[in-house]
Amino acid sequence: MAQKTAPDSTRRSERSRRAIYDAALALVGEVGYAKLTIEAIAARAGVGKQTIYRWWSSKGAVLLDAFLDLAEQASRAAEEGRDGVDGTEGAEGAEAGIPNSGDLEADLKYVLRATVDEFNDPKYDAPYRALAAEGLLNPELGAEFVEKLLEPQLQLYVKRVEQAREAGHVAPDIDARIALELWASPLAQRWLMRSGPLTHEYADRLVEYALHGIMPR
Repeated sequence: MAQKTAPDSTRRSERSRRAIYDAALALVGEVGYAKLTIEAIAARAGVGKQTIYRWWSSKGAVLLDAFLDLAEQASRAAEEGRDGVDGTEGAEGAEAGIPNSGDLEADLKYVLRATVDEFNDPKYDAPYRALAAEGLLNPELGAEFVEKLLEPQLQLYVKRVEQAREAGHVAPDIDARIALELWASPLAQRWLMRSGPLTHEYADRLVEYALHGIMPR
């Protein structure tokens, strides 16, 4: 008689978790955050709502974890894409998220253009907007959003500016954390407020103005 294999609960849980992530991200794009419910996520994922409540306390917590997972997948794909075509590793510092080609302006434009593409992609735009808005109303979720998603991304810029400072490419007294806000904050504001087109050209101008200023050269 063939021996029956016991179900793998870990694999089953991972499948359920993945289905919940996919459901939350899809639904927030379809119905918006205000109409998103745990019940709807459970129904779309094919799980009981108690399964969701066992892992998360709210729809916001579900969406945050789902978006963090999506961002991690995108980061892995970007790093793989930056590896050399011959199988060698790409530019120094690429593993940290921002390439270090030795040309700070080119590196910042490269990353900011990629950020523009993400902001313009509905797959990222809807959940990101929902989390940004909910974070203002829910301080606990907002703090987690900053800690787990926003600040790690900003620290990549900090590292790249510090590398440029050490190489003598920017002034030695530059505060990297403040400097990054010269391009990151205007981009985020234009995206959040929809105050103008979000384009590669706009991203390039932000980098140029931040690095060279607006006074005559």
